[in-house]
Amino acid sequence: MGAIGAGIAALGAGIGVGLIGSKAMEAIARQPEAVGDIRNNMILMAALIEGAALFAIVVGLLANG
Repeated sequence: MGAIGAGIAALGAGIGVGLIGSKAMEAIARQPEAVGDIRNNMILMAALIEGAALFAIVVGLLANG
């Protein structure tokens, strides 16, 4: 069951990062002059999602033990 939980966490992180990238590109298209701020916020949010997903994967895999 832990492996299934880890897989779901990875899938959720992939979807989350994909949505962040999509919305960031839409925001840059609307306001090209704000590309630096949008990019910084996009990278920060992607890193936070990946960190939470990594934590969930580790917890899921440790739950088997």
